[in-house]
Amino acid sequence: MAKMILTNVREFHGQADLTASTNKVEVISSVEAKDATTYGSGGWKEFKGGIFSTEIKDSGFFEAGFDSAPDDTVWAALGSATLPYTVGPTGATDGSLAYLTRALRKKHNVLEGSTGDVAGWSGELTGSWPTVRGTIAHPPGTARTADGDGTGINLGTITAAQHLYACLHVLSVSGTLPELTVTVESSPDDTFAVPTTMLTFAAASAPGGQALRVPGSASGDTWWRVTWTITGTLPSFLFLASFGVHNHG
Repeated sequence: MAKMILTNVREFHGQADLTASTNKVEVISSVEAKDATTYGSGGWKEFKGGIFSTEIKDSGFFEAGFDSAPDDTVWAALGSATLPYTVGPTGATDGSLAYLTRALRKKHNVLEGSTGDVAGWSGELTGSWPTVRGTIAHPPGTARTADGDGTGINLGTITAAQHLYACLHVLSVSGTLPELTVTVESSPDDTFAVPTTMLTFAAASAPGGQALRVPGSASGDTWWRVTWTITGTLPSFLFLASFGVHNHG
């Protein structure tokens, strides 16, 4: 990936697309440096890596009064430790880079600024899971009204020592008794002739978010996709899905 200018970062937080209200996002992955210095360290400090952690900082312009407004969605999520979170540095198209996790929304600052300024907001999240470097598996801009399959993506194999992580953000729902069930499948090739179901999100009938992870099966499958089933009368769903593989479970 070439050097980039930050113009199309996409941020998804639970059931909300915060992109239009956000102008700064930082995803910080770190590991504790634990002092392991001994008499045999040659007079130099010696360290070992300890516990990993994820920290996310976001900020933008204050809005309130509708479902995807930062004040409404962030305020409602304050204190939740199971919040699905996805950020796309270069957009939110099939196969584009994504960082995803499940997080605790621990801070929400509002009305930042002085007289005459555009009111701002900022917040912080702490990961309950690892930061996973993955991909967008389903874009948010296409309304789905019937069963379908997502684009196959070559994630590579998932060993028994790894986990598959996935986030689902259901952004809008309409229709009578609508229900959406999203599944992640794997296959040894891009035909998905005999796919294997790796995980299934709980059926969704309203906007919301879910985050799931499962241990790798070491099956040798290298291709992955989401599929969905939809029921109801005149149903329509906008949703984003992301997935990736990580060693630290």
